[in-house]
Amino acid sequence: MLTWPVQDAKARFSEFLDTCVSEGPQVVTRRGIETAVLVPIDEWRRLQVAARPSLKQVLLTDSARTDQLVPARGKARRRHTARLE
Repeated sequence: MLTWPVQDAKARFSEFLDTCVSEGPQVVTRRGIETAVLVPIDEWRRLQVAARPSLKQVLLTDSARTDQLVPARGKARRRHTARLE
């Protein structure tokens, strides 16, 4: 994986992109600190699928799923409606 200073990545973006497509992820640094990574779209999609559980996995999990759907008691926002007198 190559490392590109941000100035080089900006100035030579076509080469930066071509290298990413042909050789894989490329790291971008700012002031010598690794800041971002450019990855080929196929790898990005693979990572996205791997990061999300499938519907089947969610439905078959042992943990309760309702905890995520219902706000904690006392944390729900109430709607204020005007009183008609």
